[in-house]
Amino acid sequence: MSQTEAKTKTTIDIKEPPMFKVIYINDDLTSVEFVISTLIEHFEYTPPTAEKITLDIHDSGSAVVAILPYEIAEQKGIEITVTARSEGYPLQIKLEPDVV
Repeated sequence: MSQTEAKTKTTIDIKEPPMFKVIYINDDLTSVEFVISTLIEHFEYTPPTAEKITLDIHDSGSAVVAILPYEIAEQKGIEITVTARSEGYPLQIKLEPDVV
């Protein structure tokens, strides 16, 4: 009796995770200092860069502060929102797909 071996080829399609924009929305109550501190603490911007981004948020009404994989963007958004609320700020953060 002979045995026949079947070989199967498995193809795994690995894709990069979808990227999302983290967007800060300007408001009249959240302090400039708080926004700058969150950009430095959560996104590791230098103080001059954080100040420039904060001015962009103020001047334009909103600004993309980072583009990250969804899970990381969501986590940072939650952490910053919780910190803002605990300090009495209504800072809003929005996530949008980064469509290339």
